[in-house]
Amino acid sequence: MYTKFTVLTAILFFVGISASAQEINPVELPEDLQQVLTNYETHWKNSDAKALASLFTEDGFILRPGHDLVKGRKNIQTSYENVGGGDLVLRAYDYSIQENLAYIIGGYTYGSRVKDMGKYTLTLKKINGNWLIHSDMDNGNSTN
Repeated sequence: MYTKFTVLTAILFFVGISASAQEINPVELPEDLQQVLTNYETHWKNSDAKALASLFTEDGFILRPGHDLVKGRKNIQTSYENVGGGDLVLRAYDYSIQENLAYIIGGYTYGSRVKDMGKYTLTLKKINGNWLIHSDMDNGNSTN
């Protein structure tokens, strides 16, 4: 009985490692969604809190680990005042568009690193023909 339990535990352990170490290939986004990511990377690199906040809806949200929920473009700008900088790279792994709502699921890193340092989800709304971020949730990978 003890041997069966040990073998089962070992199998579950290695299956868990295998599942968590899977490689997910990026997807190609439609140009208008890709532009949102490109603008985010550029404004982050330039530490431009006002430009970053302009990518969000007026009542948008940011949800970051270890921080309170932030709501509203003005509060988002304030929240981004002392962050940013660095060569942020955003990758998209999945997305969907349904009329005026969309989401992107992806990973992020900095510079030429190949492995993601974290992951994110963006919920977007199309307002006056432009995609704006309504919510941005991210968290780092604990294995980095």
